[in-house]
Amino acid sequence: MATFLEPQLLLKLNLNPIFTLKTSYPQTPLHIHNLKLPKSLSNNSTLVLTLNSITTATCCFAADHSPSLPGDSDSNPVALTAPERTRDRRKVVRVAWEKLVRWSRSWRSKAKTDILERTNKVVVLGGGSFGTAMAAHVANRKAQLEVYMLVRDPIVCQSINEKHCNFRYFPEHKLPENVIATTDAKTALLGSDYCLHAVPVQFSSSFLEGIADYVDPGLPFISLSKGLELNTLRMMSQIIPRALRNPRQPFIALSGPSFALELMNKLPTAMVVASKDKKMANSAQQLLASNQLRISTSSDVTGVEIAGALKNVLAIAAGIVEGMNLGNNSMAALVAQGCSEIRWLATKINVCISFHFVLLLVDAAEAVWIHFFLFNGFNSIDFNSFTLLVTSKYCFSIINIISQLFPALLFLEMGAKPTTITGLSGTGDIMLTCFVNLSRNKTVGVRLGSGQNLDDILNSMNQVAEGVSTAGAVIALAQKYKVKMPVLTAVARIIDNELTPTKAVRELMNLPQVEEV
Repeated sequence: MATFLEPQLLLKLNLNPIFTLKTSYPQTPLHIHNLKLPKSLSNNSTLVLTLNSITTATCCFAADHSPSLPGDSDSNPVALTAPERTRDRRKVVRVAWEKLVRWSRSWRSKAKTDILERTNKVVVLGGGSFGTAMAAHVANRKAQLEVYMLVRDPIVCQSINEKHCNFRYFPEHKLPENVIATTDAKTALLGSDYCLHAVPVQFSSSFLEGIADYVDPGLPFISLSKGLELNTLRMMSQIIPRALRNPRQPFIALSGPSFALELMNKLPTAMVVASKDKKMANSAQQLLASNQLRISTSSDVTGVEIAGALKNVLAIAAGIVEGMNLGNNSMAALVAQGCSEIRWLATKINVCISFHFVLLLVDAAEAVWIHFFLFNGFNSIDFNSFTLLVTSKYCFSIINIISQLFPALLFLEMGAKPTTITGLSGTGDIMLTCFVNLSRNKTVGVRLGSGQNLDDILNSMNQVAEGVSTAGAVIALAQKYKVKMPVLTAVARIIDNELTPTKAVRELMNLPQVEEV
C-alpha cells in the first residue's frame, strides 16, 4: 500500500506511470491518499487519474498503456476523509484571500494622491443632512483643507461655526473644525477647487441662477442631488450648466446607497462618481475615497442620475406596502417589478445632439485663418480650404437652428448601461432605500399606506422627500419614451390623491399575466 504519495514519488515504484489529468483546478496541488495497487499490475502499466472535483478523484490502472474504463474490476475510487477535505478547502480559500490582499496592496501603492494634496478649498452648497455629512467627510480627509458650507439659515450657520454641529440634523455629532459655514455665496465660492451641490433638485435652478456670477467657469460640480425637475424633466447634469449659463461647466454625479447618519458615524459605505470626462471622475474619486468610503467611477452619467431619481419613487411604493402590512412576498415582488421599470426607462433615455461645441471649433479655426490672412497676405492662404471652412460653419449653424426648433428630429439614443442599473447607483441604492426605515421617501410611503394625508406628512417633515415631486416627472418621461411603468405610475396617482393605496394594489394585481422581461 502506498500512503500519501506526491505524484512524482510514484516514479520510485518502477511502474513508469503516465498521468492523464482532467481537472478544472490546474493550480491545485495533487495528493493521493491510501492508494491500493493491484497485484496484477505490470511494469508497463498506465495510471489514468481523473479529478471529478477539487476533493474527489477516480483512478484506474491498465496494462500496456491502455486505460481501463470506469467500473472495470481494477479501478479503485480514491476518497478523502472529512478532515482532509476540510483542510484542502481551507487552503484553497486562504490562497485566494492572500492573492486578493496582495493585489490590493499593490494597487494602493500605485494609487495617486496628488488631487487631495493640491486641493485647498471645497465648497458645499446646502446645509441639509447629506450636504453636512459630505462636508464632514471631506474635511476629515485633510486637516489643512478648508470646507465651506453655503447655508441659508443664519442660525444653522452660527451653530456650525460656534458649536461645530448642525443642530437641525446632527445635534449630537461634532463637525471637524475646518468646516466653516457662511450665508455669503461670494465668500464660499471664491477660490474653491471643488463644489459639492446638495440643494434639492426642485430648488436648484433658481438657487444656481442667483449665485452664477460667483462661480468660476472651470469649477467642477459634484452633484449630490437626486431627482428630475418637475416641469422640464431635466436631470442635474442638464440643470447645472443651464442655470450657470455655461454648457462646459465640469459635472460629476455622485450616487449610491448612503444614509447621511451612517456617513457621519464613519460606517463603511460605497458610492459611485460618474462623469463623461474620465479624468474628472478619477479626480473626484481621489478627493472623496477613504478607509470608510469606497468610490467607484463610471462614464454613464445618464444611468447614475436616472437610477438615483427613480429609486426615490420606488421607495414610496415600498413604504406603502409596509404601511398596508401586505407582507414580505408582496414587498419582494414590488421591488423586483420596480427595478424592471427603472431599467426599461433608463435604457431608453435619449440625449439630444448639441452642436455648440462643433460651432466653437469652427469659429476657432476661422479665427486662425483670418490671423494668417492679416499677417501673411493673400498669397499664403489656401482659399479653397477657407471657403470650405466658412461653408461648414454656416451648415452647422443651420443644423443648430433646426435642433432648437424641431428637437425631435435630432435625437441620438444614448441610453443607460444595464450594468449601471444593477450597480451601486441602481440596485444598491434601491435595496437601501426600499428596505431600511431611515429613508425619507419610504417613511412617506409608510404613512400613506397607513392612511395619513400627504400634506400632513410633508408638513411634519424637516427634510425634502424628492420622490414626491419626482413621481409626476417620471411618468411624464415614461410617456415621452412610450414605456409602461405600472408601479411607479400608481405611486404618482396616489400622490396626486387620485387613487387610494388599496385600489392601486387591486388594479396592479389584476394586470394581465405576461411573460417576464
